[in-house]
Amino acid sequence: MRFLLFTLLALTVFSCQQENKVQPLPYLGQHEINGQDTMYHTIPDFAFVDQDSNLVTNATFEGKIYLADFFFISCPTICPKVKKQMLRIFDKYKGNDELMLLSHTIDPKRDTVGRLKSYAQNLGVDNGQWRFVTGEMDEIYGIADDYMSIAKEDPNAPGGFDHSGWILLIDKTGHIRSYADGTDPEKVDRLLTDIEWLLANE
Repeated sequence: MRFLLFTLLALTVFSCQQENKVQPLPYLGQHEINGQDTMYHTIPDFAFVDQDSNLVTNATFEGKIYLADFFFISCPTICPKVKKQMLRIFDKYKGNDELMLLSHTIDPKRDTVGRLKSYAQNLGVDNGQWRFVTGEMDEIYGIADDYMSIAKEDPNAPGGFDHSGWILLIDKTGHIRSYADGTDPEKVDRLLTDIEWLLANE
């Protein structure tokens, strides 16, 4: 009888562990089948300039996971909310050399390197872990598509730009593995869980 009770208890604990087990993160975006191999979407090569006038490319993030978003400094709507959540992530992982952050301005005409530098300093970003980048408008808008984000000029939108508030999680090989609405702290909570999983499993 005692053995039976122990067996039932063990099965119950195992079942609960399985239910609570974090599932592996999917590979997001379009993919292609090449024979028996599945080719998952990756972020293409890019080259931008950050707040310290340094060139930022894919190689900058080699061997690291990173979070990406799109914003502009004079944004009157969602950007301050998204940046609050990005800053929350930055503060949590500050000094962790396995994780970086990448913010692309979608208003390169006004968001110069100098303005990006001041913006980063006002947020308290004082190391190379979080890059605020600018570049050619067409290149920034083009790569937004690869991040499954919206970035375009729109005179009818607040501030003159239409953009999404996604925060996207990119793995060490350039695949999108998770994302969250950066204006929603509860959804960012779930993204933080995904970050922990990726850090533990990559």
